[in-house]
Amino acid sequence: MRSAGGHRHIDAADLARYMASQPPAVEPPPIVGQSARNRFPGIVTRVLKDTVMAQVEMQAGPFRVVSLMSREAADELGLAPGVRAVAAVKATNVVVELPGER
Repeated sequence: MRSAGGHRHIDAADLARYMASQPPAVEPPPIVGQSARNRFPGIVTRVLKDTVMAQVEMQAGPFRVVSLMSREAADELGLAPGVRAVAAVKATNVVVELPGER
């Protein structure tokens, strides 16, 4: 269904059933090798593009993953809502925070 502002709302249980019915995302083998160990298969939920950059949002299980990349890369990959993809995360810095007050 759509909200008053035009945003799509999808029932979580319906989305879970749909995702469970899909074959697992298959990642092509690396050309040389890979160092990123954290891989999150999921589905692209939103792509925002300007003339140079693209913001790609994915739902990977319970996780929302957001990537910033060149528009050219997003276009070459054919990223659009509904496309199955794998987010490979490699970070040199990870910030850990505690919720609440001390």
